[in-house]
Amino acid sequence: MPTINKLLVANRGEIALRIMRTAREMGIQTVAIYSEADRNALHVRYADEAVCVGPAPSSESYLRADVIIDVCKRLNVDAIHPGYGFLSENANFARMVREAGLIFVGPSPESIEVMGNKLAAKAAVANYNIPMVPGTPSAITGRAEAKIISAKIGYPILIKASAGGGGKGMRVVEGEADFDEQMDRAVSEAVSAFGDGSVFIEKYVTSPRHIEIQVLGDQHGNIIHLFERECSIQRRHQKVVEEAPSSILTPEIRDAMGRAAVDVARACGYYGAGTVEFIVNDNLEFYFLEMNTRLQVEHPVTEQITGVDLVKQMIYIAEGKPLTIKQEDLQIKGHAMEVRVYAEDPANNFLPDVGTLDTYVRPQGNGVRVDDGFEQGMAIPIYYDPMIAKLITYGDTREEAIQKMIRAIDEYQISGVQTTLPFCRFVMEHDAFRSGQFDTGFVSNYFTPDKLTPKPDITESTLAAVLAAYLLENNKPKSNEASAQVTTRRSKWKASRMGS
Repeated sequence: MPTINKLLVANRGEIALRIMRTAREMGIQTVAIYSEADRNALHVRYADEAVCVGPAPSSESYLRADVIIDVCKRLNVDAIHPGYGFLSENANFARMVREAGLIFVGPSPESIEVMGNKLAAKAAVANYNIPMVPGTPSAITGRAEAKIISAKIGYPILIKASAGGGGKGMRVVEGEADFDEQMDRAVSEAVSAFGDGSVFIEKYVTSPRHIEIQVLGDQHGNIIHLFERECSIQRRHQKVVEEAPSSILTPEIRDAMGRAAVDVARACGYYGAGTVEFIVNDNLEFYFLEMNTRLQVEHPVTEQITGVDLVKQMIYIAEGKPLTIKQEDLQIKGHAMEVRVYAEDPANNFLPDVGTLDTYVRPQGNGVRVDDGFEQGMAIPIYYDPMIAKLITYGDTREEAIQKMIRAIDEYQISGVQTTLPFCRFVMEHDAFRSGQFDTGFVSNYFTPDKLTPKPDITESTLAAVLAAYLLENNKPKSNEASAQVTTRRSKWKASRMGS
């Protein structure tokens, strides 16, 4: 059975740091790779060794599989953990790692290949009686036939890229009159994003919830699930807020979805950590959507409610060790929330707002976890995803986790760039979210920029506090000196927290 003594993390930022921290706890040496833009990044400083793999664009650095494998050979690395994004779901990369005599901390190339194509994934799970959204079993070849099928399924329908992900190559068609235009857009997006223009049709589920199940499988055929994550708060079909468990699932539905997720993993001989995604309608009927063959951005909420370190389990599985966790050993404890802190302007259609973190102070305290890869004074590179951090809170109840999140958002001080924190606070306080009665249309249904109360720039707050103190000091009666001092201190605190 192989042992991992030195691990290269083929990623950057917060996920690279998160993986390295677990590796260090396990006594495993770590190697970071970085682009020229990330020379001073935290993951580079944290690793035992670090190697520059190219210029800033990811195509010339983080996606250079040949360079990464060459680094492994030069530094006597045993294994590669791909994190998420970049090469994490690239079957060819996983195959190259294996052929180089290295351990890929993830599933087999064959599993990645099957689940990386939505139509192949549907075919693989067809024998397991897993509920699937009505649609075409294969890619569309002729538009006339596709229109006939769409009419039988019933509008609205969804045109989806076969090799898609992240909402790209996905178009809703309300009626036949819109079919050709939306088809052209979907195919164009699919070619641009994936180099593959094949698309298929599904019935569009109105008012859907996006709920996913975390699975773990070893190389001995043992597969378990670690319950669900609710991921319905999205912009541009990409998640912003996640929680575990979901507020709407009954124990019976949770069990059924868990068994279905395990069957999906079994259908492709899966091992490692993976996520099976489902669409859930307003009648709590669930349908298989896809499988992500990697660690998810939102994995911390599952770790919080189960006490399982998913990265540690991935490393054990990659070493060939059998799972020591049985399904009956697992239970949900408490509730966890996660918000993604993006350098985006929610008042301007969530457009990226990269720049320098003039102020960067993390929230702290009981039940608060921050996974990030930045510190004050660092710049957000324009070349990569603009996520600054993941802010996670944990409480005994959902209400407690929400209240901790509001407190943590208020304490998170960031200036120099606009962030999604004000939007995330809006979500936490909205009646639809607090009641659990929301779906993937939350942003379009409830959010407009005027709903935000912007958090003032920390410099402006400080100046306001100083001015208030000055005015109080110069207008106070002499006999009330002690009282004025107390009032001044209060004013500083209030000014710094205005509009949080």
